[in-house]
Amino acid sequence: MTVKELTIELKETLNQLKDNYFHQDKPENKRDLTFFTYVKEATGPVFQLVEQWEVHTAEEVKKRTLRIHPQQVVSTRENVELLLMHSYYIDVKENRYMNLYNSVMYVLDIILDDLK
Repeated sequence: MTVKELTIELKETLNQLKDNYFHQDKPENKRDLTFFTYVKEATGPVFQLVEQWEVHTAEEVKKRTLRIHPQQVVSTRENVELLLMHSYYIDVKENRYMNLYNSVMYVLDIILDDLK
């Protein structure tokens, strides 16, 4: 997959995660093995997507086809991983969640603009 395709897929996934954050109830017991297994299975493909995205995007940054810094790629990956977990455990306030979400979307939008 290309960086553009990975970025578009990542944006779609983040929108689904945001819906999950706002419409899912908090888990009753965060230490429940069944819930942990469900989250692990649901997040596995997204972690793989983010890893692929980071590798391919970092390569494009090195080629200077994108106008973002390498640290932004790393930070965006970390923020996506945080969003991923917060979307299921719902353990942060809405303001913090939306700050992370907007930060990630800003970088993804820059990448998509650069790849037009």
